[in-house]
Amino acid sequence: MIVHPITSLEVPQLLPYKTLRRPEEHLQQNIFVVEGEKVVRRLLESELEVVSLLLTPQWFEVYQPLVEKRKENGFEVFVGEKSLLDTIVGFNLHQGIMAIVKVPQTFSVEGIAKQTSQPFLFVALDGIANAENMGMIVRNCSAFGVDCIIVGETSCSPYLRRAVRNSMGTIFKMKVVHSKNLANDLQFLTQKYSTNIIAAHPQEGSIEIQKIKWEGNLCIVFGSEGDGISKNILDVCNTKVTIPMHNETDSLNVGSAVAVVLWETRRKLSMNNE
Repeated sequence: MIVHPITSLEVPQLLPYKTLRRPEEHLQQNIFVVEGEKVVRRLLESELEVVSLLLTPQWFEVYQPLVEKRKENGFEVFVGEKSLLDTIVGFNLHQGIMAIVKVPQTFSVEGIAKQTSQPFLFVALDGIANAENMGMIVRNCSAFGVDCIIVGETSCSPYLRRAVRNSMGTIFKMKVVHSKNLANDLQFLTQKYSTNIIAAHPQEGSIEIQKIKWEGNLCIVFGSEGDGISKNILDVCNTKVTIPMHNETDSLNVGSAVAVVLWETRRKLSMNNE
């Protein structure tokens, strides 16, 4: 651990902290930003590669034992007063403790399917462009034991700052595939692994989720709130399901929908094992 007391943010290594509103640039550099006490704690307890930590002296005192357990060579810690860190945009969100992290290894669909015990449960995302929604989805996938998230080419990265924050750090232990052609990857899962591709998509002909069997290898596809799942993805799905709702409610926030569908999936899978 290399500790740098700082009185200015004009240090080259601190540039990513000063550009929080340009997260796509961070991803191009294969890094992402983590902010907030609980999320940074979960980061330090994970196996992800930390590049640097920026925090107040008070937080450094709290986190020093945990930081010293990290194995990285060249892991830098920058300690500055709260008044200095207050000048960073978004301080009220990052709570005076932030980290820069290397984006972890990503997987191919073929690679993840080979190494995952069967029957597996995957989630695929089509057109999820809102980072907060992405973070909620990741958190729900973690809570309900999803083996991997396949992020389609029209979806945002789960390593965007707001997505990481909304995931409450669950992204640190989630296996992720960044698909360049989601339709092809779903077809591969069907053909090679007899995977049931299930579209969570309310339309005429969709089956209520409690009325279908959940068994074998599963990949549940979720789309955007506005447009749902795109036609080319729907065309490769084996089954289309909908959540029954009352009071003429026609949709849920996608994060809520993911939670409902995955809860029902896990309930049915547990019944299968009884």
